Amino acid sequence: MNTKYTEELIATAKAIVANGKGILAADESTGTIGNRFQKINLENTEENRRQYRDLLIHTDGDITKYIGGIILYEETLFQKDDNGTPFAEVLKKKGIQIGIKVDKGTVNIPQTDSETATQGLDGLGERCKKYYEAGARFAKWRAVLKIDVAKHQPSNLSILETAHSLARYAAICQENGLVPIVEPEILSDGSHSIQDTADATERVLAAVFKALSDHKVLLEGALLKPNMVLAGSSGKAADPKEVAYLTVRTLQRTVPPALPGVVFLSGGQTELEATANLNAINQEPNRPWALSFSYGRALQSSIIKTWNGKKENFEAARKVYLHRALCNSLAVLGKYPGEEATALNSESLYVANYKY
Repeated sequence: MNTKYTEELIATAKAIVANGKGILAADESTGTIGNRFQKINLENTEENRRQYRDLLIHTDGDITKYIGGIILYEETLFQKDDNGTPFAEVLKKKGIQIGIKVDKGTVNIPQTDSETATQGLDGLGERCKKYYEAGARFAKWRAVLKIDVAKHQPSNLSILETAHSLARYAAICQENGLVPIVEPEILSDGSHSIQDTADATERVLAAVFKALSDHKVLLEGALLKPNMVLAGSSGKAADPKEVAYLTVRTLQRTVPPALPGVVFLSGGQTELEATANLNAINQEPNRPWALSFSYGRALQSSIIKTWNGKKENFEAARKVYLHRALCNSLAVLGKYPGEEATALNSESLYVANYKY
């Protein structure tokens, strides 16, 4: 695809994952952020949501060395800080790329066993134009698949629906100046083996990149956000070296080297697991892409608990954010030294049938 945005798309995609940088996924819906606030007994109001996003967006220091982009929920894109400055303007001055969640959630595909399709293609072009004008330069669209070996899931129908909708979304985004993050998430729910995940992920990614090619999506101006290859959540956790080997092997078999970066989702891993596995992945050979992170829960869980809904805890919470961002940036470079487990960073973040 060649558009008037081609050079900008390529530059934006590269900037997001340059030099050990990754993405903070702060695009939780109003309902999802409410679930997280509930854990600290905080009311889910627009002002409380604004205050929390202010905490993240106004973190200074070395954060720009670790975070190349932040994905926002639509509400946040148009909010302002305490001084009346739009959040988008604050991020632009820092040189952090602004992302926006553009999908409309999932619905069940008829005649399947609760497999899902993602909504939001209708009117997407107009929404992308509006978001670009507001300062956004990349977008995120989450598709959801699940593994059930006995039921032959993900089904071919689910995979084809996912590939087609992701490709249509990606093409529409690029036509309107937004780098698409292509996110075919295979949920970790279940007792399947890590090899089952590897097989399913390979099938899904092969179909997705075939569809991206069919729709003439500019790979140099796009990013992939997949799951790591992990065993099912109710099975035995794999060693980081095995996770790394199977994850990189799966990418090598399916993802063209033209793509500048792969930004993994954390998928319910603890903060320590997500960082350790990312580090092991970046110690594998033959990686033509930047292999980075786009973490929500695995970056924010400790931040929210440290903040606890109180403005006097802003600085303490920002220190936690800086620390977790640093750890994951080091993992992108394959240089994460590990750290002591605590009640905060080793807490399970798994949520069954996760939605946001």
